[in-house]
Amino acid sequence: MAASPGSPDPTAPLLIACALGIEKVALRSGDHSGARGPVTVLRTRMGPANAERAVRAALDAGAMNGAAVVASGFCAGLAPGMHPGDVVIAEETRLGDDATTCTDTERLVAAVARAVPGRRVHTGPLIGSDHVVRGPERAQLRAGGAIAVDMESAATLRSARTSGPRPVAAVRVVVDAPEHELVRIGTVRGGISAFRVLRAVLPAFHEWHRSLLLPRR
Repeated sequence: MAASPGSPDPTAPLLIACALGIEKVALRSGDHSGARGPVTVLRTRMGPANAERAVRAALDAGAMNGAAVVASGFCAGLAPGMHPGDVVIAEETRLGDDATTCTDTERLVAAVARAVPGRRVHTGPLIGSDHVVRGPERAQLRAGGAIAVDMESAATLRSARTSGPRPVAAVRVVVDAPEHELVRIGTVRGGISAFRVLRAVLPAFHEWHRSLLLPRR
């Protein structure tokens, strides 16, 4: 039986895209024992243009046919009360007037909760930016409904869907929040916490990916 549109076939790979070297270290060194099929951790470099270009090139390669795509790494939280180490799972990503709906968000939320018990998990729109967001701009983005912002997730998922129907998701770990901006004391401690959470959340990606391969009724 052929796979349904937007679902990977039983041997489909998983592409995990991030921007920074430190994010790639965390994502490569996490627990991949539950992977179903090949897993590629792709460093796109910073910014939406780099993310789109790198993801498009990766998915155009024959070995990545039908790949599910997860955009991951760190982000800036927009909601008051967020802390470094909180997890953000996008229901959709937004870039300008474009929005990309994520796949099986509820299942991913449950998997993340199992992977990092005790960590706060936030769900909602994740917005893209071409620059680091600070100060009053946080409130402006929050007023539009977004719960977090980063520079690559929205571009990554848009590029992934442009390359063909496929499951997509965005999972980010808060490293910067309204009451915990990077310029403040405690940045290093917050960064270490976010790194550990990002590394620990890997099994949730694989659980989500495996669930996509199950027969749907």
